[in-house]
Amino acid sequence: MDPIFQPFRDDPHYPLDRYEAAADLMLLNMGPQHPSTHGVFRLKLVLDGEIIVKAVPYMGYLHRGVEKMVEGLTFAQMTPIFNKHDYVSPMTNEQAYAVAVETALGIEVPRRARYIRTILAEIQRIASHLLWLSTFTLDMGGVIGGGAAMMMYNFREREDIFDLFEAVTGSRFHYNTHCIGGQRHDLPEGWVQRVRAFLDRQERAFDEYLRLIRNDIFDLRTKGVGVMSADLALGLGITGPNLRASGVDFDMRRDAPFHAYDEVEVRVAVAQGCDAYARYEVRMAEMRESVRILRLLLDQLPEGPICGSKPVKMANAVRVPDGRGYTAIEGPRGEIGTWLIGGGEDKGAKPFRLKIRPPSLHAMAAMSYLLPGHTVSDVVVVLGSLDPIMGEVDR
Repeated sequence: MDPIFQPFRDDPHYPLDRYEAAADLMLLNMGPQHPSTHGVFRLKLVLDGEIIVKAVPYMGYLHRGVEKMVEGLTFAQMTPIFNKHDYVSPMTNEQAYAVAVETALGIEVPRRARYIRTILAEIQRIASHLLWLSTFTLDMGGVIGGGAAMMMYNFREREDIFDLFEAVTGSRFHYNTHCIGGQRHDLPEGWVQRVRAFLDRQERAFDEYLRLIRNDIFDLRTKGVGVMSADLALGLGITGPNLRASGVDFDMRRDAPFHAYDEVEVRVAVAQGCDAYARYEVRMAEMRESVRILRLLLDQLPEGPICGSKPVKMANAVRVPDGRGYTAIEGPRGEIGTWLIGGGEDKGAKPFRLKIRPPSLHAMAAMSYLLPGHTVSDVVVVLGSLDPIMGEVDR
């Protein structure tokens, strides 16, 4: 990279008047309506020809005021609200909220329910990464990575996953299946066998994906593009696949286990390239690892209740007393955290404050650091490699 762009990569606030005085700079607004953002998001680019000098992201177009909204809801009413932040991974969003309240109240979740949650979370991880793969390759162009063909392949498997979720919850997308203390729905008869059949098909599909993706153009568009060092990733609070693609070996499923992850081995995928290609490598490896974890969980799935009796009886009267705490789980995009302060209205029947930590927000903070020195055509590659969901960013 030309050293002249390094100050803008090191510090997004580096003043433009220190750039080349003779440069003919142009301001370009990418968005807020742009197909590659997969949401409403604006990126202000300062260009020297085709080269990006400075990038300033503007978020908030999808702000729904969720954190304020839930202050007026009882704890039992919040699950349908939570599964809409990251609308690509509603299962894990529901789980993040349920775990927060259970931790605050010291509720023990039955072992079978913990297994069901883990199974649903790993299936959701595959579905989320499949959508990332299809949109990532499509954004780069119809020839690169299979383009529309990759999306059709990926959506074939996603439809299988929606069928599985529908069989459990009655819904194909926003599920409302996790409740405080366990699960609302048990697994129907024959569901485990259907999952095993899906995993067999999914493993065969991975080879099809590689035949579509791997070509010289894909490598040229992704290798060395959007390099994010480990120090930068840690400094920005980056988590999940984006952090592991920067060489940091950390995964909450292994290092801070929740649900039933302490009963299975999690092999964490790590890459050292720190670029868009490394982020692709990590997510592809994670899908294969999810298949392996699911097979282990299905083999060990215990019998028993799916929800503790006390939380079921008190479903409409759950109260969190004064106190505060932070809990988090590993979602497809990283650490989904919930900062809960109890003792709100009606003697704790509603939260005093509930703060959501969305991993996509931290990922978007990296854009100002990653883009300077790249061309405009690289923006969609860098953005797609981070896999943000704008509904989660804005909340």
